[in-house]
This record gives sequence, structure tokens and C-alpha cells, in this order.
Amino acid sequence: MKVLRNVCSESLLPTMIGEHDLPCGIVGHSRAVAEMLSRIELVSSTRSTVLITGETGTGKELVARAVHNRSAQRDLPFIKVNCAAIPETLLESELFGHVRGAFTDASGTRRGKFSLANRGSIFLDEIGTMSVGLQAKLLRVLQEREIEPLGAERTEHVDVRVIAATNQDLRQLVDERLFRSDLFYRLHVVPIVVPPLRERTDDIPLLVEYFVAKHAMRSGKSIDGLEDDVVSSLQQYHWPGNVRELENAIERAVVLTTGSTITREAVTVEAPASGHTAGVRSLKLRENVEWIECETIRRALEVSSVKGQAARLMGISPRALSYYLAKYPFIEGNEPSGPGA
Repeated sequence: MKVLRNVCSESLLPTMIGEHDLPCGIVGHSRAVAEMLSRIELVSSTRSTVLITGETGTGKELVARAVHNRSAQRDLPFIKVNCAAIPETLLESELFGHVRGAFTDASGTRRGKFSLANRGSIFLDEIGTMSVGLQAKLLRVLQEREIEPLGAERTEHVDVRVIAATNQDLRQLVDERLFRSDLFYRLHVVPIVVPPLRERTDDIPLLVEYFVAKHAMRSGKSIDGLEDDVVSSLQQYHWPGNVRELENAIERAVVLTTGSTITREAVTVEAPASGHTAGVRSLKLRENVEWIECETIRRALEVSSVKGQAARLMGISPRALSYYLAKYPFIEGNEPSGPGA
């Protein structure tokens, strides 16, 4: 980490921290990142619809912002909508707006996100969680460039670039009839795949430098570097939470460090233990089964907070999901402990 001292210098750090001064705001020099940056540059000069795919924590929103910020519409609105975070009953109004009296609580007219994003870009995150009924209305927007606010008698023209993102396999959802095939092909004009961190471990040293510099500056600390072998240990970890997990680990290490060097003890990420089967906690069968059940349920609920859809993603019935949630109440935060604790 010899270059960390230069990265932390007053002259360079603000430039490095500023997302717009990095190549598209993305840290990395691996082949996978280079290919992704090339795709971003090519699509930014167009108004084509973009579909970004990648695991949780890989930086899909950062890629979406990079596409917008490198385009001719960079000074126009960039509106983000997390489709998974908004209840299905409210999402249509959130996207398309409503007029007074459209429903019980509609005491006034409200513009939707598409209207607010007019002439700019709208980022539809977690697009795979959208209901099939609402997918049909989104398809109309992509085909006709028109929206119809709830309760309105007329449609409105919008000129919006749609950037969608998902951590799901939309082709599989199409096969399962949970996602419209015509909408998939409308979104899948220019695909951008964000690689998981385990496939770009060459970028970890640079990412570590960047995050150390970023959080040292925020916390007002002077960090010269890391102890030997810390970065190589981080490169051996599989990073299920990807770049987000790495940043959290480095931020925690910066906060807990009292000197000028980050120690191995401060970086609380466990390397894969020798003698353990990859992907499981130990060699105890029952403990591993419980852990896998919990992790599968957690991931399904992260993809869709709607329990019926989460159950379908796992290939089980809603009743079976209710059984597992009762068996492991800590998954929903009802108890602090986990399996095997």
C-alpha cells in the first residue's frame, strides 16, 4: 500500500473521491471493469434503453449514474426509483403520478417520477420485483413514450431514457411467467453486466486504497497504510456482499484504528478456513443445513419483500415460507440470534 500516502494527499484525494473525476466514477483497472467502462462510453452517447445486471452490492446504481453523467443529458434530471422498496399499491402512482380524487387519499395532483425525469434519465432499480400488471403499463411508456397518471383523462408525452437494473435472472422470470417477455426485450436493448468482486480481485488493492482514503478523510484521520498481507488476505475472501461489503469492512477498520496503520485485527473479514467446505460454515451437517436455509430465505426476501413472490423464487409454497420464518424468526429481526448460536 505504498501509494496510499499519495492518495491521501490534499491535492489528490478530493479528485479521487469525486466520482465525476474517476473514469465514470468507477474504481478498477481489471479487464472486466475495462470492458464495462467501454460499454458505458458507447451507450452514453445514445438514448437507448439500458439493462444493468449484477449481484447485490456490485455497484449497479453507480453504473447507471455513470451512463447518465457521461451523456448529453448529464445536467438534466436523474431520478431513481427502487421498485422493491415501494409497496405495489403505491408504485403506479409513484411512477406515473395521479390527479386529485384518483383514489381516497388523493387530495391533490402529484407528478410521477417519469414526469419529473422528463428529458433526463429514470433509473428503475430492482425491476424484477415489479408486478406483471404494472409491467404492461411500463411497456406502454417504452413503446409510446406516453404516461397516464392515475385518474387522468389524457396521456402525457415524456422523453425519458430508461435505465433498469436487477440482481435477478430476468430470462428465468420470463420462463416462470413472472416477467413479461415483450418488456424484457424492450429493456434488453443495451445490456451491461457488473461483475462480482470475486471475479475482479485484481481491483481489490485499488479499491482498498480508495476506501481507506475516503473514510480517513471523512473521519479526520491520517492513515499511512495497512499491515503486510492484509490486502492479499482480502483477495482470498469470496465477498458475497461484493464492493459494498468491502467498503463496509474498510470503513469499520478506519474507525477502529487508533494509529496510522490499519492492522489485520481491525479488518474483521474472515478468510476461508482450511478444511472447511466452500460455502458452508463448518463440517456439522445440521448446522450447515440450517445456515443454508436461512441464507436462501434472506436472499429471496432481499430480492422481493413480497413473501408470495419470494416463495416462488425459492420453489416453495407461501405456507412453507411461513413455516421457515416461524422456525427462524431472527430472519425478520424478531430475535437477535441465528442458527447454531
